[in-house]
Amino acid sequence: MLKELLTPEIVQLIRERQWTDMRDALIIWPPAEVADLIASIDEPTRVLLLRFLPRYYEAEVFAELTPGLQNDLLTELTNREVRGLLSELSPDDRTALIDEMPAEVTRRLLGLLSPEDLAETRQLLGYPEGSVGRVMTPSFVDIRADMTAAEALERIREQGSESETVNVVYVVDADGKLLDEVSLRHLVLAPPEKKVEFIMDDSFVSLSGYSDQEEAVAVIRKYNYLALPIVDSAGVLIGIVTIDDLMDVAESEVTEDFQKMGAVSARVGGDGPIESVKEAAVSILFRSRIGWLVLLVLVNILSGFEMSFFTHTIETTVALVFFLPLLVGSGGNAGSQSATLLVRALATGNVKTADAWRMIVKELSVSALLGLTMSFAVGGLAFYRGGAKVGIVVMVTMVLIVTASSLLGLLLPFILKRFGKDPATASAPLVASIADISGILIYFSIASWVIG
Repeated sequence: MLKELLTPEIVQLIRERQWTDMRDALIIWPPAEVADLIASIDEPTRVLLLRFLPRYYEAEVFAELTPGLQNDLLTELTNREVRGLLSELSPDDRTALIDEMPAEVTRRLLGLLSPEDLAETRQLLGYPEGSVGRVMTPSFVDIRADMTAAEALERIREQGSESETVNVVYVVDADGKLLDEVSLRHLVLAPPEKKVEFIMDDSFVSLSGYSDQEEAVAVIRKYNYLALPIVDSAGVLIGIVTIDDLMDVAESEVTEDFQKMGAVSARVGGDGPIESVKEAAVSILFRSRIGWLVLLVLVNILSGFEMSFFTHTIETTVALVFFLPLLVGSGGNAGSQSATLLVRALATGNVKTADAWRMIVKELSVSALLGLTMSFAVGGLAFYRGGAKVGIVVMVTMVLIVTASSLLGLLLPFILKRFGKDPATASAPLVASIADISGILIYFSIASWVIG
């Protein structure tokens, strides 16, 4: 990467206080590359580098940094520097920054905003956490249906510098109600005197500011939009959300789902996932993991209690213990597989809660075939090691455990979804632990019945 090649030269320019040369060298980089550079150098150098970037470019780079690094830099910048930085950030980036910061930092940032920016930020913060309103920007270009193509292009020139995007402009009536959207390409190619109303195709998709961000991701993916208009209850256009913002949302949602499925809690002290494990404090990583681990320890204690009820069976046929880890491990693996597949299918919208019975029937067939195949794989060893009765117990148990655990892994996300919870909370460790408890009960119950 460019960063890796030029970082030593940039650091040398900073040490020699050649600020002009450093600035000229950096502003040709993409902002994301400079953000990576800032993350890779020591803290004092980070602050110096950021201070000497042009203000407009500084805001673009700052928006690309992780929340933890943003917080660190804000503590080093003066109030005047922070005020200038906030004024250059786009409304959605500014709202995201304030939303991510600790309470004391949030109060400082709100106190540094201009009255106009403060009103705009408070409006965006008024929407629920996870809603489209939190990531939309009120900066867009609107035109009227009675304008000519030439007049519309002139309005784009006037408003375009303040807009998040000009690839798409929005047709509104006198009350601001959204009528349609028109691409810049169609306006440019249309005859200058042609009215916008004859360029419109009356085909657009919009969302409410209260819609879930994941719904916006699904819509923008389905229709291949670059931006999505956001309207209020009366249909008035109040903002847009662009594909780059929704890509960040999608990445954050996937990260959060993976962490939940690994039994890692959301970031302590705020919503959302741990975005950077490398930069997260030890205390945050500890607190995000210890809760689930302690809970799973308590759940697994039940396995020991269960086995105490089958002491006589174990003493009679010690060979049963040899196959216990194999059986409960197979059940946990099968359940984790099932849960992972379904959580992802629910997240992408490929499966709905209405599909529950259909999925249960399908999973019952698949898991029975899996269990039967696995029982034959281990059956020979079971007959050899423990005799006919142990072999039968192990084979029958394998089928039942794999089937039951797979159904558990399938049902748990559906149940959580039904009660309005995140299906990803059906983590692999949780499913595996519950499968272990049920697997021990199934195994020794069958053994007691067959062997006596």
